[in-house]
Amino acid sequence: MSQAKGDRRERELVNELDEAGFAVMRAPASGSATERELPDVLAGDGEQFYAIEAKSSSGDPIYLTGEEVEALIYFAQNFGAKPRIGVRFDREDWYFFHPGDLYVTDGGNYRVKKETAVADGTDFAEFVGESEKVTLEEVGDDEDDGPDEDVLRVLNAVKQGVIDVEEAAEALE
Repeated sequence: MSQAKGDRRERELVNELDEAGFAVMRAPASGSATERELPDVLAGDGEQFYAIEAKSSSGDPIYLTGEEVEALIYFAQNFGAKPRIGVRFDREDWYFFHPGDLYVTDGGNYRVKKETAVADGTDFAEFVGESEKVTLEEVGDDEDDGPDEDVLRVLNAVKQGVIDVEEAAEALE
C-alpha cells in the first residue's frame, strides 16, 4: 500500500468521523515521521474517546507490528482514550477492533484478514453509535413464542371453510 493511499484513507476516516459528529484530528506526525509514537487519528464525541491506528489494504491481510500495537495501547491509556485498530479493505467500509481481539502471529505481530473484518469487526455505523450489531444467534434468542394463538385459530377456520375471509378480517380487528 502506498503512503499516499494510506494518507488518503486516513483523511477519509477523519472526514467520516467528523460527519458523524466526532471532534477528530489526524496526527500527521504518526508513524516514522517522529520519535513519539502517536496514533493515526484521535476522535471523541464527549462520551467516547478513541486513539485509532488506521490501516488499509487492497485485499491482502493487514499486519501490524507488536510495537505499533503496544505504542497505541500505551498512548491511549495515558491519553484516556480507547485504543482501536481501524481497517479498510478496498470496496469495503471501515471496521474497528480492540487490539486484544486481533489475531496474534507466532512472531508477535497482529493480523486482520478481510473475512475477519467483515464477520467480526465493528462496522462504522456501530462504531459511531448509529446502530447496534445483532447476531443471528441473538435474533434466535428473542422470547418470541411464535404466532399468536388467536390468529392461528382464525386462519385455521378460514382454511377449513368454517368462516370466510371477510369474517376472519373482522375477527382479527
